[in-house]
Amino acid sequence: MTETLQGAARTNALAPLLSRGWTETDDGTAIEKRYEFRNFNEAFGFMTRVALWAEKRDHHPDWRNVYRTVEVTLSTHDAGGLTQKDITLAEKMDEAAAHV
Repeated sequence: MTETLQGAARTNALAPLLSRGWTETDDGTAIEKRYEFRNFNEAFGFMTRVALWAEKRDHHPDWRNVYRTVEVTLSTHDAGGLTQKDITLAEKMDEAAAHV
């Protein structure tokens, strides 16, 4: 089982994500971000690229798509909170969104 991020490790892992628009949930067990694209095709393309990457790593986002918007929540459910898996997936999502 993957361990949740704590203390300085958590702070250091989150700092770059928070500077790019990710936010922590009120209970601190997840991070969230809203991506906006020019149209549905771009949003769906982003989701497809991320889904293929996430499936290979067996770590899947909670997300919602409405037209050109994708809302994401990341948490490692079996660990009960935020882990390095979530940080890595968030970084991959930001990278994928930058190349749409």
